[in-house]
Amino acid sequence: MKILMASSEAVPYAKTGGLADMVSALSLSLAKLGHEVRIVIPRYYSVSRDKLEFLEGALGVPMGGQEEWSGVYTDILPGSPAKNPVRVYFIDHEIYFGRDGIYGTPAEPDFLDNPRRFAFFSRAVFQLCRKISWKPDIFHAHDWPAALVPVYHKYIERPGDFAGSASVITIHNLGYQGIYSRDNFSYLGLNWDVFYNAGFEDWSMMNLLKAGLYSADKINTVSPTYAEETKTQVQGFRLDGVLRYRSGDYRGILNGIDTDVWNPEKDTQIPAVYGIKNMAGKAKAKAELQKIYNLPQTPDVPLIGIVTRLTDQKGVGELFGPGYGSAWSICRDMNIQMVLLGSGEAWCEYELQSLSSRLSNFKARIGYSESLSHLIEAGSDFFLMPSRYEPCGLNQMYSLAYGTLPIVRSTGGLADTVENFNEDTGKGTGFMFDQLNPSSIYNTVGWAVWAYYNRRPQIEEMRLEGMKKDFSWEKSARKYTELYGECLGKKAQASKAQA
Repeated sequence: MKILMASSEAVPYAKTGGLADMVSALSLSLAKLGHEVRIVIPRYYSVSRDKLEFLEGALGVPMGGQEEWSGVYTDILPGSPAKNPVRVYFIDHEIYFGRDGIYGTPAEPDFLDNPRRFAFFSRAVFQLCRKISWKPDIFHAHDWPAALVPVYHKYIERPGDFAGSASVITIHNLGYQGIYSRDNFSYLGLNWDVFYNAGFEDWSMMNLLKAGLYSADKINTVSPTYAEETKTQVQGFRLDGVLRYRSGDYRGILNGIDTDVWNPEKDTQIPAVYGIKNMAGKAKAKAELQKIYNLPQTPDVPLIGIVTRLTDQKGVGELFGPGYGSAWSICRDMNIQMVLLGSGEAWCEYELQSLSSRLSNFKARIGYSESLSHLIEAGSDFFLMPSRYEPCGLNQMYSLAYGTLPIVRSTGGLADTVENFNEDTGKGTGFMFDQLNPSSIYNTVGWAVWAYYNRRPQIEEMRLEGMKKDFSWEKSARKYTELYGECLGKKAQASKAQA
């Protein structure tokens, strides 16, 4: 199949989170299966033109009753198979994308013209396909910035040049929907009847993701459990009704991980490689991690690692809230060590620095380091993720691959990837709790620490069981291929019915 990925991010070019990793990894895996895949993203100010190839001729994009112009650059995605490379195209519009930040800056977290920026990008996707004389079988849009791709396909492009194509939209995080003033709608170049028919209306505002969910042929999200959770009022962010309405076309496909990058048997960012047959390298990683964080290098004290964004979604209030969170009590009452790497909300960064100064067994580093995140995954005995909700989550899968047992809330992708410890059988790959509150976190960490000291053979067996799990992208890519096939089958049936 010919598959076009429309996204606001893709590694190594532009990244704010897991979306960028997923788009590139899935594209590479699909290409290795033999599909022809192309990615389209904006060319932000941070993406240098120097190493990109320029496509001759400007790209005309009809917007709001007039035509706007942009340039197009291209590159081969690193890691592409030699015989079937993934080509990346960059929409170059200086006014919209020639600025710092992807969605905003610290001074302006959400650019006021985001609906225009990403409407232009979405419409440009189709003009690019015409320019390069390439008609995809599947337009695969990712999250709200590309949600207008299925809308334009259904209401403008499908009756014409792209009648043979179908559309898929992936929800990476339903908490972000692209809700803006409806005053921007006229710029989209759509009739006002589409505003209501496509589901743009959101009280007095315009909701881009909602319109994409109504318009796409198929919808998916990044784990089976999150697909079910988003159909409830608790985690549906007011779109649960839409997802229940589209439930026949909605499914969850678990993200994979890059097993070339996140693999303890060939990881160059840890002191020594290791695997199921020889775990000695994990002990070396633990000693190095303790050294870097200025903790006593005691091999028999359980070390709990955390790599996270310091946001409400990640449960940091229940863990670190002053006078409320459980981290202080955990470190005070239990014979453990805890290390953290992360950044985010200012209050939390301040509290982490305070805890680091007051507790001898808790150390935090503010910021992000790829090499240190690898070392934390390898050197920790447990990895703590008390997420409020987690569409998929990657760190728990990294942890399992490195023989580090996750301590997680049973939600979203965490519930799909971690098997709770069974004291009777000794089976499992981690420790789980249901309700997000300080006492649940405290008790579950305590349970894991008790098992470490009293059920050590079972802990070691759980490590090995986790390392055997297959979280490769090939497995996920095959499921996306099935979804695309269903998508095209549905479209063919609809065309036959119309005929």
